[in-house]
Amino acid sequence: MNSQNKIEINVVLFKRDLRLHDNEAIHAALASGKKTLLLFVFEEILLNDPHYSERHWNFIKESLAELNTSLKTYNSEVLIVQSNVNRALQIIQETYKVTHVYSHLETGIKVTYDRDKILKRFLTNNMITWVENVNNGVFRGLQDRKNWIEKWENFMNQPLLDFNPKKEQLCTIEEVQKLASFFHIPNLETNRDSPFQKGGTTTGLKYMHTFFKDRGRNYTFHISKPLLARRSCSRLSPYLAWGNLSVRHVLKEATSNIEQNIHKKQIESFGSRLRWQAHFIQKFEMEDEMEFVSINKGYRKLKKHVSEQYIEAWKNGQTGYPLVDACMRCLKETGYLNFRMRALVVSFFTHNLWQPWQKATVILSRYFLDFEPGIHFPQIQMQAGETGINMLRMYNPTKNGLAHDPEGIFIKKWVPELADLETVFVHEPSRMTQMEQQMTGFILGENYPKPIVNLQETRKRASDILWHMKDENTVIEENFRILRKHTLTNRKQPS
Repeated sequence: MNSQNKIEINVVLFKRDLRLHDNEAIHAALASGKKTLLLFVFEEILLNDPHYSERHWNFIKESLAELNTSLKTYNSEVLIVQSNVNRALQIIQETYKVTHVYSHLETGIKVTYDRDKILKRFLTNNMITWVENVNNGVFRGLQDRKNWIEKWENFMNQPLLDFNPKKEQLCTIEEVQKLASFFHIPNLETNRDSPFQKGGTTTGLKYMHTFFKDRGRNYTFHISKPLLARRSCSRLSPYLAWGNLSVRHVLKEATSNIEQNIHKKQIESFGSRLRWQAHFIQKFEMEDEMEFVSINKGYRKLKKHVSEQYIEAWKNGQTGYPLVDACMRCLKETGYLNFRMRALVVSFFTHNLWQPWQKATVILSRYFLDFEPGIHFPQIQMQAGETGINMLRMYNPTKNGLAHDPEGIFIKKWVPELADLETVFVHEPSRMTQMEQQMTGFILGENYPKPIVNLQETRKRASDILWHMKDENTVIEENFRILRKHTLTNRKQPS
């Protein structure tokens, strides 16, 4: 078709913003008044990337299926293809004249950043304007945090953006399906009996409303409890990570509930964590090499011997430390673990097993349903004690088990080998004497692993090495650099 006869369209490229409402890319595209195609590409570079696993793709598929259900009202649907973005746009251009592409600025892993650089060159060469919007109050190009809080708050105080396309402004189902005939179309079916949270804005809204109205009443009391946190925490993280809900939407809902005095202190605490989340994503946006190396250059000389035996035992919940094993098995099975337990398993991996934090990042990203790069890498480095600016945190799994799962209910659920033992031995089966093992028919090393390391010895080794490094010149110099770059300039600074 002659390019002069082609209909001009916008393309909205979905990334981690799988929603219709309060979606800046969609809103800007529709505001232009031009015909608009909604596009999602299952990209080979991400399908093959080790950070992603089937649980992520299923969540995305469920989110896309719900989008298409919602779009039926407008006689439209998302063009969902398996390809690479440049190739997808080339094929679309054979039917339409693409004048603008709308998307958000993605704070992702290196492969998505490299993808975006290649896409920018492609769009420039094809005289297509790319409009990228700020995502959830994270800004590109900042050199420091001067006035960052004001910028973030200003963004969050803007009104929510409605989804109101004009009649026939969206590409019709028939038009989308005609385009789809030129592509490989992925199967969107998923396992309905999956133990993972389901994707989609509707499900995300249910979690949000039940949290604010009821489940959040014990938020701060249960936040550290591996079992109770599963209900009392918001469970909104995957819906924010994949963009089923905008942070602005959730924050406004939190503010509304605070104003109505509904679980006020609990919801205030939750609201502060939304800014804390943005703080870390902004940090990663400004120093994305954190995906690979320590933000504090002084720790880059720290060398640890990689033990595949330790790593396998840890990732499969076979370390001989019940709380660690319960957490890893639960995470592997359900995709969720509360914050304190996430910190604990990273601390055990990096301090007690003395493994490089980089070896944990891929395993955990594949396990976390809510894998968010801007949270993932900074948090793992912080728990590994390699930032230099944070307090060194080493979690004792036995003490934490007694404090946060005193009856061992969580441990018994996920480590059923221990379910019939007395509570004291559920937390520390290595304390059982030979006679006690024989009397109960529970043999340590056969029914359940012996501890793979000595907790006290490994803790002391890690502590001695890391505390000594904090006094080295490079670490100290880097501390000042990091603080200058990332210290917030006004009230209520996230740590």
